[in-house]
Amino acid sequence: MNLYDIIERRRDTRREFTGAPISPDVLTRVLSAAHAAPSVGMSQPWDFVLVRSPATLATFRDHVALEREAFASRLTGERADTFAQIKIEGICESRLGIVVGYDPTRGGPQVLGRHAIDDAGLYSVICAIQNLWLAATAEGLGVGWVSFYREDFLRDLVGMPAHLRPVAWLCVGHIAELPEVPDLERHGWRSRSPLETVVHQERYSPR
Repeated sequence: MNLYDIIERRRDTRREFTGAPISPDVLTRVLSAAHAAPSVGMSQPWDFVLVRSPATLATFRDHVALEREAFASRLTGERADTFAQIKIEGICESRLGIVVGYDPTRGGPQVLGRHAIDDAGLYSVICAIQNLWLAATAEGLGVGWVSFYREDFLRDLVGMPAHLRPVAWLCVGHIAELPEVPDLERHGWRSRSPLETVVHQERYSPR
């Protein structure tokens, strides 16, 4: 696959994980791709915590289930029915969780390029996550980004110090198949917008 094929095939996977172990070589290539991401001031402000313990996976799964229920309780009508069909787990099934953390102290007190935009370090971490996701797709792996969690809970669960921010829990593993259509689109939660609706010339123009 070329780069454009990989971008087009990238999916947020959930129900497709097989639980088969990832070979060390493949995992190293995926993490190396993440670590090769661009970062503000060459600060490389990311950390990757690899979680395989069944007990830790189950604890996080239970926390996510409670947060999912809290969100679902605020939905009504069609939104509630649609959300009930969407599986947002894969935590235990994938058998590997990668917690991506952001360390704002990495690179020292004066990070070149962050003086005016403090969040540039956080943006760097997102670039690393995208690299990881595309590399995993190229390797035939699935990735699911879990966002139904409280940051303090996840920080404590994996032993991150107080100044680190857990940016993502990524379920990573072999999958039986790659969905042709993203789950949220397939279930009718949202559809992808046409390119022309988000491109502006010279100045922002309201749609």
